[in-house]
Amino acid sequence: MRERLRIEFHGAVQGVGFRPFVYRLADELGLDGFVGNDPRGVVVEVEGERIRLERFLERASAERPAAASIETIATTWLAPAGLSGFRIVSSREDGAKTVQLLADLATCADCLREIFDPADRRSGYPFTNCTRCGPRFTIVRSLPYDRPRTTMAAFPMCAACRAEYEGPSDRRFHAQPNACPECGPELALWNAQGRSVARGPAALAGAAAALAEGMIVAVKGLGGFHLMVDAANAAAIARLRERKVRRDKPLALLVRDREQAAALCFVDESDARALEGPEAPILLLPRRPEAPVCASVAPGNPRLGLMLPCMPLHHLLMREAPGPLVATSGNLSEEPICTDEREALERLGGIAECFLVHDRPIARHADDSVAWRLRGETRLLRRARGFAPRPVLLGREVPTLLAVGAQLKNAVALSLGRRVFLSQHIGDMESAEALAAFERVIADFLEIYDAVPVALAHDLHPDYVTTRWAQEAVDPARGERPARAALARLAGLPQIAVQHHHAHLASCLAEHPAETRALGVTWDGTGYGGDGTVWGGEFLAGGAAAFRRVARLRPFRLAGGEQAVREPRRAALGLLWEIEGRGVLERPDLEPLRAFQPAELALLGRMLETGAGSPVTTSAGRLFDGLAALVGLHQRATFEGQAAMALEHAADPDLLASYPLDLRLTEGIVEVDWRPLLDAVLRDLARGTARAEIAARVHNGLAAAIVAVAREVGEPSVALSGGCFQNRLLTERTAAALEEAGFRVLLQREVPPGDGGIGLGQILVAAARLAGSGEPGGRV
Repeated sequence: MRERLRIEFHGAVQGVGFRPFVYRLADELGLDGFVGNDPRGVVVEVEGERIRLERFLERASAERPAAASIETIATTWLAPAGLSGFRIVSSREDGAKTVQLLADLATCADCLREIFDPADRRSGYPFTNCTRCGPRFTIVRSLPYDRPRTTMAAFPMCAACRAEYEGPSDRRFHAQPNACPECGPELALWNAQGRSVARGPAALAGAAAALAEGMIVAVKGLGGFHLMVDAANAAAIARLRERKVRRDKPLALLVRDREQAAALCFVDESDARALEGPEAPILLLPRRPEAPVCASVAPGNPRLGLMLPCMPLHHLLMREAPGPLVATSGNLSEEPICTDEREALERLGGIAECFLVHDRPIARHADDSVAWRLRGETRLLRRARGFAPRPVLLGREVPTLLAVGAQLKNAVALSLGRRVFLSQHIGDMESAEALAAFERVIADFLEIYDAVPVALAHDLHPDYVTTRWAQEAVDPARGERPARAALARLAGLPQIAVQHHHAHLASCLAEHPAETRALGVTWDGTGYGGDGTVWGGEFLAGGAAAFRRVARLRPFRLAGGEQAVREPRRAALGLLWEIEGRGVLERPDLEPLRAFQPAELALLGRMLETGAGSPVTTSAGRLFDGLAALVGLHQRATFEGQAAMALEHAADPDLLASYPLDLRLTEGIVEVDWRPLLDAVLRDLARGTARAEIAARVHNGLAAAIVAVAREVGEPSVALSGGCFQNRLLTERTAAALEEAGFRVLLQREVPPGDGGIGLGQILVAAARLAGSGEPGGRV
């Protein structure tokens, strides 16, 4: 007896070859019916004998394409309708848009074989793809995911590509970006003035030759431009750093394959799998002493950031390149990445000496993701290409909310049901270009998912660009709004201000749905506290609904406020002032004091004495900076965290001894007093103790202090979040010590522990607040 089964697959099921897979499976089992996309996922109706329908349902889930991710399956048994044959039907556009928009996928092995096969019709073609790989997020304009709704709509398929697209047995069956040299996008090489000097394969060869000659080449990729130079050419790297205004910050490297990666870094099998995965992130790996790249790629850093090619263009370029290439974001430092060739010519014209471009439009930018291997897992430090906008799945449904994220390392978030879609990395909100990119991302999210939020969450800090933007978005009279119609949906929405470190705690808990509360050790550089001071070394007990500040680092003053971020010597001065007062100004034996002119030092002394221009902070980030300056690492920093990173890298990883810190009850909460640690550092400096020993004792002492506070508080679970937990030594030592003491340690994996994960936390806190279970701002 024939029956009919309707199945709805929800999750990451569009753009991964799911419909062709269903087609072939139904054909194999002799079933009739159809499969199609709709805004929520993939809908299938199959008709035949019940035993075959049940087998179809079982195999559809178990044998799904590797890139597919099924969250839920809804089934309905129906009376037979006399369906005959099996077909892929046109996508439906009606209904709520909840399907996962798939991230871009790195080139699969089959496509790679084709582009290097001289006999293949796609030999040397830089835009080769199939249902298992290729662009997705960066080309789609609207849902459901079909070619007319992508930037490939401008490239009609030739007869051969059309036959593949319509052939059920072909792996390009319904591959939306399908193309070949006859009908698809084409490369061009431009000179510095924007004049085309070569096209097609000659353009690729010209770019490779330019790299070999030491030129800076701007290369248009999947989600934007890279600036590339030969990683063994010191002069080219120096020129790139000067023009990009990136003096010391590490530069990423593009390597040909795992063998080339292993020549630069120590790469185990888990590392290799992470490098070769479909996300193809930049992976931070320990550098080999004899690595054949310039020291200036990552000055003073024992690790290199390596990535494998994520698209055929990069594979082809690496076969012609002189060796590993620096491949850094195509922008000036702290600006968003360029996505359009004309924009790149204008913004990168003072940096690049030629441009390798193509005519496939990029719908939205996506920087490279950055990951590390920590405690046996691949964890994200920057979430972008390959991962965004993959959602974080919550333990329960929440209202539709928009969260605008943090001021630095910004990423916005949108909740739909149980899913929180976190955007690609946007960056620091310190330029007009960054604000424009931020607005584009928000409008994109609202339009793609046809979302109408019920509230808008933002940081508690009143002067953040994101906070002011949120206030103007809900009250258009406060400022001019851009023309994107989707942003008008935000007018009149309730605003929910979320304390920065509470958002860090909630973000970490979101990745551990079984944990509803924890002791959140939220250590970072800066966050506006509920008491109006600058927080940054916090211990918060609670969950998304509310928190209690149970402990903090001992406060100190920062002479000049934000200027101390760029001058760790100021943080050192603030720390020393706490133990010696004005007497510290007479300590020429200390390197931070010698770094100031006498007039500067006198002025800063008056500021610290009166408090003028010297805000109080508990910042762990500034504590690390100050200690780094004290041991002579960096008195000034060219990027945030540089001094703290140097202190981590200086530490002897085999030393387990630690400096002491005291716990004392102050103003009703536990205060972690770092003054005994600072006293010990000063004594060791006076006796000439090695910097490696001092740095190790600092890290071990702070880890021990975290365990001591955890014992005082008594929460069984401890969440480690905030930018300071991008410090490998601190994180590993703290996590191991907590587990040894019997605590469950919660770390982040899908989203960064730094400010790139703040939007997720804002969603969770706002949802709890709307449910009536949260207190505005928590308890201070």
